Amino acid sequence: MVTPTLLSLNVGMPKDVAWHDKTVRTGIWKTPVTGPRMARRLNIDGDGQGDLGGHGGENRAVLVYQLESIEYWRTVLDRPDIGYGHFGENFTVTGLADDEVCIGDRYRIGDAEFEVTQPRVTCYRLGLRLGTPNLPALLVSHHRPGFYLRVLAEGAVGAGDRIVRTRRGPHEMTVAEIDALLYLPGRDRGRLEDAVDVPALSPGWQGSFRDLLDGGAAATSAWTGFRALRVTDLTRESSTIRSVRLASPDGSPLPPARPGQYVTLRVDGAVRSYSLSSEPGDATYRISVKRDGRVSTFLHTALRVGAEVETAAPRGEFVLAPGDEPVLLLSAGVGATPVLAMLHQLAAEHSGRAVWWVHTAHDAAQLAFGEEAGQLLKTLPNAHQQLFLTAGHGGRLSAATLAGLGLPASASAYLCGPQAFMDDMSSALVGLGFDPARLHTERFGAREAFNPGVTSTAAAVRPHPPAGPPGTGPQVTFARAGLTVRWSADRASLLTLAEACDVPTRWSCRTGVCHNCVTPLLGGQVTYEPEPLERPGPEDVLLCCSHPRDDVVLDL
Repeated sequence: MVTPTLLSLNVGMPKDVAWHDKTVRTGIWKTPVTGPRMARRLNIDGDGQGDLGGHGGENRAVLVYQLESIEYWRTVLDRPDIGYGHFGENFTVTGLADDEVCIGDRYRIGDAEFEVTQPRVTCYRLGLRLGTPNLPALLVSHHRPGFYLRVLAEGAVGAGDRIVRTRRGPHEMTVAEIDALLYLPGRDRGRLEDAVDVPALSPGWQGSFRDLLDGGAAATSAWTGFRALRVTDLTRESSTIRSVRLASPDGSPLPPARPGQYVTLRVDGAVRSYSLSSEPGDATYRISVKRDGRVSTFLHTALRVGAEVETAAPRGEFVLAPGDEPVLLLSAGVGATPVLAMLHQLAAEHSGRAVWWVHTAHDAAQLAFGEEAGQLLKTLPNAHQQLFLTAGHGGRLSAATLAGLGLPASASAYLCGPQAFMDDMSSALVGLGFDPARLHTERFGAREAFNPGVTSTAAAVRPHPPAGPPGTGPQVTFARAGLTVRWSADRASLLTLAEACDVPTRWSCRTGVCHNCVTPLLGGQVTYEPEPLERPGPEDVLLCCSHPRDDVVLDL
């Protein structure tokens, strides 16, 4: 039996490296050091992380990888050059196999004590470091991820120190099992319940397992792709906003939508998304559209009652959550549409919650839904209303204005409007003591990008067709970006096409493991190459490893 031992202590500070046409800030290059180093609460002396959102911190202070796994990859990858620190690990150890070490295990190494918190994060930078892009997926599928430690007691550690286990973790869930439970199919619900009961498990992993126990963050939509809905009513709400009522052509009730969701329309080849402003559970859908572009101009000037519009099912996670705490509905301009649906829901439930309706518009001519919102608020026993008109009235909504409204800091807040408005109001609410976790925002356009480690000083660029000759393959529509381009066979994935178009994207592993790039597929079909470790639901797509099989519409 191998005596667990710390073979090598490896550290390295973050640096910028070139990757494709980008610059990545990363601390994955680690080098063995001689002599002891202090293991402190956040890391080893002389060590650092380039992306504290995904690495480092108390729960990921020290990364551990085993010599046995290094030797395994030397053979599998035909890479005899792989040595200590090459997997980005701080501790290269012998023993402590991933299928033996459990989350919550505690170990004494040198003068310090540690606790196992989670498997390694599936990050593309490991593939970058070793020149093997699919390595994050291989570590998961081969059940050799490595793991992180929390520092319970600071102290000096060094190569040659013996590793002594001082406590076994509850439920005896090994690193390999926890890793597979998150990333691989065939999950056991009982073990999911055990996982969220392990106190040492990092909060992010606990949250992911709770989502799995709840059935996932996204519900199945009412129908797939686009279907024709008939226009039954057109209403002028203000000088700039028109409402369109949509119904099933055969008169049957439409599936209910959740308050705050949106639908996507395909009009004359263009795709746009609009929030629903109708009462949830209504047999028809109402969208309310501000005139500010080609498609909205068509909806304002050319659309007629009786016309049919291709429509994708309601979707979106900006929805009113149940609870007893106060509710703040804060909007600007046409941003009132999703929070108006929430107000309808609260009124339909005869809610006893304290409800604050705070809305700002440019002037009285552009103020929409004032009478409708006022009537709904009158049905609620604990409702408050504040309206602000910014043109010529000195009524611009600001942090100082919010501070004078007496808003309850315990409220859940739902914000919708231009991005600058939501950014300013979110900061102001946090300054007033609101819990950031209770602030919910809805973006009109592209989602916020999540590209860990990528540094950029360039100004944001509007989405555009990719450089070079146009493709000849299927059409790819980025619905939120309002862009349609043709696929080229030389593209590695839908993700790389989106990046070439400067469409904001979200990703981490880039190999079909982490599901950070999962995106609603509004229309069309895709193929996977390579096959992900676990496919998403039938209405979603993993951008990082998919190609279009035919014309596709992505909610991106």
